[in-house]
Amino acid sequence: MSNVSRDRVDVDVVMGLTYYAPYVSGLTEAARIVAEGLAARGRRVVVVTTRHDSTLPETEVLNGVRVVRTPVVARLGKGVISPAFPLAVARHARRARVLNLHMPLLEAGAITALVRHTPTVLTYQCDVSMSDNRVDRLQQRVMDWSSASAMRASAVVVPSSDDYADHSRVRAAMQGKTHAISPACLDRRGGAPSFRDGHGPHVGFVGRIVEEKGLEHLVEGFRMLEDPSARLLIAGDHTKIAGGSVVDRVRRAVGEDPRVRLLGFLPDERLADLYASLDVFALPSVNSFEAFGIVQVEAMMTGVPSIASDIPGVRVPVQRTEFGRVVAPRDPAAVHRALVELLEDPPDRVAGAAAARAVYGAERTIEEYGALFDSLG
Repeated sequence: MSNVSRDRVDVDVVMGLTYYAPYVSGLTEAARIVAEGLAARGRRVVVVTTRHDSTLPETEVLNGVRVVRTPVVARLGKGVISPAFPLAVARHARRARVLNLHMPLLEAGAITALVRHTPTVLTYQCDVSMSDNRVDRLQQRVMDWSSASAMRASAVVVPSSDDYADHSRVRAAMQGKTHAISPACLDRRGGAPSFRDGHGPHVGFVGRIVEEKGLEHLVEGFRMLEDPSARLLIAGDHTKIAGGSVVDRVRRAVGEDPRVRLLGFLPDERLADLYASLDVFALPSVNSFEAFGIVQVEAMMTGVPSIASDIPGVRVPVQRTEFGRVVAPRDPAAVHRALVELLEDPPDRVAGAAAARAVYGAERTIEEYGALFDSLG
């Protein structure tokens, strides 16, 4: 415990992030699994977030985690504006042993300035990647400044991998403070192959249908396969997406090819069945807004090899496990070659799954966060 006098401590961990459940993204799921895991172990956890959907309650308890939502007054691209948010995070953090901010977070710099005596851990998911117009470039610079400011004021910065930290635009600000912890990945073994359509090879993707996923490159690479029995299954939301979806771009890439299916949003309980239906998983990310890829690791843990783009962080699971292929981003021909290699000479699925489970998993991640928080508070 910090020996600096503070208000009465009655919470173990306060987490601050813009979006939280029921919103689904890699960042929100990473935070939710750790929050609920710590709560299940008896920790007192409060999540302060924004009321991004006006139908959500201002406060509620979700699976043992108290969730506090602040009102949204405006939206800016993928983000929301909630003036009450940093004040609410700071107010709750003053009575917590540890503050854990999940970034990128526009208000991170302001929050760490308001919270002076509570040890702060920054979970740095990724750099913000914006378009090249003037307004977006300005927003990106502001976000980077806020991130760097928060890092200088924090006790520890947690990237998803050292590889990503070493290539981040704000790596100088986190230097000497990093403690890499992989995001929580769930063991989804035991599903039924209910998504299979025929006996041909099945390739899959899970994630939001957004620009940074590079899905059109996956579609184009898949369509180079001549096998009429091959299938590409794309699962992911394209209706409630912060910043907007690129589903129209993906549909144009699909054209009239009946082998490609857009499944839409899949509830959590159906993901095991999807993974059980696949021969290859693909994560064709194109920029630094993707830093790990929980879904590719979950697929690998069930015995499905992954094709991952050769970008910092995303390539790490395949490199660590040697269970899949790393390909150049934005390169449909490279995706096609990797598909052919994995389908014609498939790796040992049992050994690959074992390799993935040896280094990844939700229990491991929750335990590592718990130990880190204990060391600070």
